[in-house]
Amino acid sequence: MTGAKTKKAARKEHRALAPVVALRDHPAVKLVEPTAKAADEPPLLALSLATLAIGAVLRRPAIVRTGARMVASHIVATGLKTVMKGAVDRTRPAAAGGSAKLSKGSGTKDGSKNAFPSGHTAGAVAVAQAVAHELPGTSGAARTLAGVAGALQVPRGAHYLTDVAAGAATGWLAERIAGLVLARIDTARADRSVRIAEEEAAAHPS
Repeated sequence: MTGAKTKKAARKEHRALAPVVALRDHPAVKLVEPTAKAADEPPLLALSLATLAIGAVLRRPAIVRTGARMVASHIVATGLKTVMKGAVDRTRPAAAGGSAKLSKGSGTKDGSKNAFPSGHTAGAVAVAQAVAHELPGTSGAARTLAGVAGALQVPRGAHYLTDVAAGAATGWLAERIAGLVLARIDTARADRSVRIAEEEAAAHPS
């Protein structure tokens, strides 16, 4: 990940995106910045938990399941991106100055040096994919919002395009993992229900 060729590519990307990053203080970028920040961990987790709670209060199994999948996907995405950030130190575009700095992870907690991958994008994509799978009718809107939140990380100087792409892939993978886990749980519950029904039928034959 941090070999000579990778570092060279990182420097090229830094130079190529410099004009875009230079717009980070532009009024238009500042205007849409809240959309990008909405993909941060606390807001996404709050949205996921709220969906779960609303489904429970309204007794809507579909909404409960959507909320559960959102929460699970977000948690997995957070775990994956945290591991990846620990493996790579990459200075954020807005903090890189005249050069891009990329190296093997040092365990630093300096937020200006953990650009890779984009956690905002990972979380947004994971949650959007969860919504899309459970509520297909909302898939277009959910994925568009996630895409916008990810794309905005570049002009605001928080991430490079490769950070965003890696974050999107991480979010997609996280949702797939969460989906498989939830499917296993559903299968186990269904098997248990069948087993209990069979045991009750055997204990009380008609």
